[in-house]
Amino acid sequence: MSGKEINYIQRALETNWVAPIGPNVDGFEREIAAKVGAKGAIAVSSGTAAIHLSLALLGVSKGDLVFCSTLTFVASANPILYQGATPVFIDSEPSSWNMSPQALARALRIAALQGKLPKAVIVVNLYGQSANMNEILRLCNEYDIPMIEDAAESLGSLYQGKASGTFGEFGIYSFNGNKIITTSGGGMLVSNNTKALEKARYLASQAKDTAVHYQHSVMGFNYRMSNLLAGVGRSQLQVLDERVRLKRKVFATYVHALSDLPGVTFMEEMEDTHSNRWLTTLTIDASKAGVTATQILASLHEENIEARPVWKPLHLQPLFQTTRYYAHGMGLSVSDQLFETGICLPSGSNLTEVEQHRVIRSVRSHFDSAIGTRDEMKLQEYEV
Repeated sequence: MSGKEINYIQRALETNWVAPIGPNVDGFEREIAAKVGAKGAIAVSSGTAAIHLSLALLGVSKGDLVFCSTLTFVASANPILYQGATPVFIDSEPSSWNMSPQALARALRIAALQGKLPKAVIVVNLYGQSANMNEILRLCNEYDIPMIEDAAESLGSLYQGKASGTFGEFGIYSFNGNKIITTSGGGMLVSNNTKALEKARYLASQAKDTAVHYQHSVMGFNYRMSNLLAGVGRSQLQVLDERVRLKRKVFATYVHALSDLPGVTFMEEMEDTHSNRWLTTLTIDASKAGVTATQILASLHEENIEARPVWKPLHLQPLFQTTRYYAHGMGLSVSDQLFETGICLPSGSNLTEVEQHRVIRSVRSHFDSAIGTRDEMKLQEYEV
């Protein structure tokens, strides 16, 4: 917490604005839109809700296809199922870990030949790193397909000087408890299409028609954010830049301390981008390291240090076992490799130096044990 949340919450309580309308909701929407340079924003109950609304606004329905990044959390794709549509998963590229333009181009070419182009493309900015927007947008524009930018993890990141989440027809942010700023639970839908955003507001409020009585002509959703939580978001937004600075510092410390280890490669930052480094992630080449990512994760857990694999690709999930998938290249599934070799390290913006040094020392000690050596001077640098 930033420490200022209680001021906004107290004001909401004193003025009795506790419903999903009120000054904090209006203010949070204005402030997010101004921060990222979008013409408008709608505060909703989750990032998932924002994706669902985006698909509804684009008219996605039963029988439609929606292309989606495979290396992501399931919430990126579940709304496709909500609409009765069918997801098609697109592999990652090695450089950004995000949607592969090469795989997308092949998928679009085949879809065009089959006369079944997707109704939308959902591109995820993984772990705060923007996807290759120029190439992906070029392909989407070539086939006249709208893009939804899932920026749930990348608020505060930049691509060629422009805010992450503002490249597609719609952009979405998440304020879940683990995100760079939080409302405990919540999300935001942003767009330059203000007419579409007004329809989103209508759909998110149970699609209530203008009438003195409750009247509904279409199916709506209960997706609005409460004025209390929006107050938390307004306070959090004030410290976003500082959070990005702290996250990047955590990343830089890990790189300095671990990049000399054999087989260790950190997630790159593409040229002319600025990642919020929401999570510090790396891969381990077991043939060089003498230890696998799974073994390192197990050893960290034994020391009560929470670390995780990278997202399990959606095309490998039981829920989507019959879903079509386009790999980066013939015989090369980048997302599969990242899942097998990737690790997410503790990366909180409130991570102390003592805590981070404990993580570093643990990782180094297990590497050194695996290769039968021990660099005492390097380990002593990270003594707790």
